[in-house]
Amino acid sequence: MDLQQNDFDRILFFEHARKTSEATYTKNPLDAGNLTRWAGALLELSQFQNVVEANKMIQDAISKLEEALSINPKKHDALWCLGNAHTTRAFFNPDQNEANHGFDKASLYFQQALDEDPGNEVYRKSLEVAAKAPQLHLEFQKHGFGQQVMEAAAAAGPSTSSGAKATKKSKSSDLKYDIFGWIILAVGIVAWLGFAKSHPPPPPPPPPPPRFS
Repeated sequence: MDLQQNDFDRILFFEHARKTSEATYTKNPLDAGNLTRWAGALLELSQFQNVVEANKMIQDAISKLEEALSINPKKHDALWCLGNAHTTRAFFNPDQNEANHGFDKASLYFQQALDEDPGNEVYRKSLEVAAKAPQLHLEFQKHGFGQQVMEAAAAAGPSTSSGAKATKKSKSSDLKYDIFGWIILAVGIVAWLGFAKSHPPPPPPPPPPPRFS
């Protein structure tokens, strides 16, 4: 997968957001908003990892979201992000029953988020899409996409000089990136909005004084 400039920009932005949240956590571990932003940054960064590392990041994000909800159980954006995390992880599970269990958990969190913020169309749309996720997962498996994901995980191990293996890894990584992008595209928007709100840009400089002739 070749990273474009906007991909590098996203990586830099969310890596900065992750480090900022990590530093904030040491000062105030009970900030549910900070934990949610941290998890959102991890979910975004997971898009640029191999499958094994991506799953580790997703699990880390889930832990942080659960911690945020233990502080504020009604935090709807944390509930929604948790739904996205479970959806993403389920898509990488080749076992249909286990994947469906993940989709069910995601739907539950999407519904809870919508219950807390009934007018949120993003939450409503996520709930609708989650209902279609098991069938989409089944289609992925039928077309061999699940196997490609597993091959990508295997390719993430010790590197070899085999050109065929490198090509296989590249194709699987591209597939993984496409799936990730479809599932959690909006997570970055939420994380960015939260980060921008808590770290507003500096005010513009004052205008120059008038010049008199």
